[in-house]
This record gives sequence, structure tokens and C-alpha cells, in this order.
Amino acid sequence: MSKAPKTSAQAESEPEVRNDAYGKVSERVAAAYAAAREKTGQAGETLESNPLAALLGGIAIGAIAGALIPRLPKEKELLAPLGEKIGEAARAALGAGKSAGAEALEEAGLSSDQIRAQVSKLVEQALKAANEAGAAAIDAARESASR
Repeated sequence: MSKAPKTSAQAESEPEVRNDAYGKVSERVAAAYAAAREKTGQAGETLESNPLAALLGGIAIGAIAGALIPRLPKEKELLAPLGEKIGEAARAALGAGKSAGAEALEEAGLSSDQIRAQVSKLVEQALKAANEAGAAAIDAARESASR
């Protein structure tokens, strides 16, 4: 069966429909991008307001990731001597830093409980901001796909 030939009105309306659909998709993508950018901006403001807590949160996340990545036997064999040297230097630096930090915190009138609360709050806010940004992007993508 052959199709009926298109009329000139049908042929002219196809590009318009395509352009209209493209315009709608472009608008929705731009809206999703703007929403995600707004949420990440809010997360950045939160991090800027408390950089020490951001640093501590980053160190904690790095330590967790490092602990979860498995080590290979050959890696252990080759890096063990170097690891021992680095470990000794790190323990010495840690001891010096710990005592200096404790003195500085004591002078500033801060307790370890207050610092833990700040780090916990920062991590919670960063996770919330990331979750909201992701949800906004997904919602915008779903909305643009459904139209």
C-alpha cells in the first residue's frame, strides 16, 4: 500500500511542529540546568560558610573511600617498605599536629563535641543539597520527556 501524497499545508507544518518540539525540549533542559545550578550554588554557599568543616568532611570521605578499595598482594609487597617510612613520619606529624591543634582549640574555647557537631551538620547539609540538586534535575528531565 502506498501513502497518499502530502498536501503543501502538511509539508509546511512539519518543520513548524519539529521546531516547536525542539523549542519545548530546549526550554525544559534550560530549566533543569538552572534548577541544578541553583541547588549546587546553595551547596557552595554552605561550604564557604564553614571551610574547616568542609575540609574535615572531605578527609573523612577520602579515608572511607581508601578503606573500601581493596589492595593487591603485589601492591602490598612493593609498597610495604615505603609505607612503613611514611607511616612513621605520619605518626610523628600527627602527634605534633594533635597537640598543637588541641592547644589552639583550647585557647579558642572550642570542644571536640562542638567540632563534631559542626562536621556532622556540614556533611548533612552537603548531602541534602546534592540530593535536592539531583532530584530537581531528574524531575525536570522527566517533565521534559513527558511533554
